[in-house]
Amino acid sequence: MRAAVFDRFGPPEVLHVVHVPDPRPGPGEVRVRVLAAGVQPFDVAVRLGQMPWAPIAFPQTLGQEYAGVVDAVGEGVDDFAPGDPVLGSTMLNGAAELLCVAAANVVRKPDALDFPIAAGLVAAAQTASGALLELGVGEGDVLLIHAAAGSVGTVATQLARLAGATVIGTAGPRNHERLRRQGAIPVAYGPDLLRDVRGLDLRPTVALDAAGGEAITRSVELGIAPDRVGTIVDDKVAAEHGTRVVRAGRDPKRLAHVVDLAARGRVVLPVQPFPLDEVVEAHRAVESRHSDGKVVLLVHP
Repeated sequence: MRAAVFDRFGPPEVLHVVHVPDPRPGPGEVRVRVLAAGVQPFDVAVRLGQMPWAPIAFPQTLGQEYAGVVDAVGEGVDDFAPGDPVLGSTMLNGAAELLCVAAANVVRKPDALDFPIAAGLVAAAQTASGALLELGVGEGDVLLIHAAAGSVGTVATQLARLAGATVIGTAGPRNHERLRRQGAIPVAYGPDLLRDVRGLDLRPTVALDAAGGEAITRSVELGIAPDRVGTIVDDKVAAEHGTRVVRAGRDPKRLAHVVDLAARGRVVLPVQPFPLDEVVEAHRAVESRHSDGKVVLLVHP
């Protein structure tokens, strides 16, 4: 099979596509023929050598989220069969034509959802839904989302609106119209953020930070209680302000719920697809933090 690998830490150019041996499913596992694989900032950090705890063995594959079709099952697997469309989380092997994963962590893909969107939803759905749950976002809340145009922010905006919250989203001006379509009130990040939010005549009651930097500080300055300010990216500043780190673990049930909403058109995620052979360009897009949607590799177009 073909897979995107890197042989040393470094810039996107260290990535290349090679042939590697096909994996075989063990007991309790399914093998998936991957059609699409999401690319996350986590993948970029691993490639750069910024995740020293990650189990790296060169040549190393990448990829934490996939969507595809089951093509083989291991001993003891009764819930899935070859031909079943699925999606889910994995660890450092999603950007490959085949992968083996524990059947217990696999989610069925609804027919109404295409494979690139399904793959792109995997991390964002679990991260956003878990963060909103930990922060207790619900009816009557005014939620400030920093980096609302990113994949986590996009999903969190729509889930919060479905829960009855008002959403204020920070993003660059070019993404403001998209935020409005998602039901958020857009404001530009930058030095005028406090003024712009205060000018809305809405008092934020809770904040979700997917940007890092000054986002947590600004949230506290807006008067949001520290226990209702959560970050998924900036542990250091969270500790300085006594705010929360809200990294909920992977949960196939939460993922399946958001996937069902997406299949029914209640949650929309724009994706920016790249062929597997353009994995370098895909990583550049993620690293730029200005991609036009969630970056997804088309493994089997």
